[in-house]
Amino acid sequence: MADSSTAWRSYDRPHLDPVLTAAVEAFNEVGYHGATVRDIARRCGLSVAGIYHHHAGKQEMLVAILASTMDELMWRNEAARRAGGDDPVARFCNQIETLALSHMYWLKQAAIGSTEMRALAPHNRGAIVARRAELQRHIQDDVDLAVSRGLFRTAHPKDAVRAVVGMCIQTGQWYDAGGEMSPEQVASDIVQVALDTVAYRTHAEENASA
Repeated sequence: MADSSTAWRSYDRPHLDPVLTAAVEAFNEVGYHGATVRDIARRCGLSVAGIYHHHAGKQEMLVAILASTMDELMWRNEAARRAGGDDPVARFCNQIETLALSHMYWLKQAAIGSTEMRALAPHNRGAIVARRAELQRHIQDDVDLAVSRGLFRTAHPKDAVRAVVGMCIQTGQWYDAGGEMSPEQVASDIVQVALDTVAYRTHAEENASA
């Protein structure tokens, strides 16, 4: 796991084994309930028995995919916050940037997190939901701190965070890898919209209005 000050901005292919990679493809194409272990086995070149040697079934595959996604999101979030130092505005911007980048670079894997949570058994769903809440809480903490310091002027910090997080997640639903803008360009725009959402005012703007 990388942890340098800039590694959270670098994205390779998701670190999934061949079975889970095939499951991601199948779940995206036909959905969790439409996918079969036999189809997943065919996609990764294994027998059905070979699949069960690695994963006990579809539920375990789904959990492993979502857990892997959350592992990546969490270490990147931590590194992004660390790179922001003591500045809650910088930490907020970094967290929004990496959340948006993750949902563009991992289009298929992230899509499963948006569409197949309902397929999880209750105890599995609860574990994933708790980790998502933890990540959002990190963003909320920096927004609340920035509000207390007069850096963010939103009167609705909780609603603002929900809106911004939702915006980051939705980039994976409309982003076109073949389009004119790179993920980094889109993420930069998302950060600016996020700052507008929390009503950020720079020192220069404050002085000009004084």
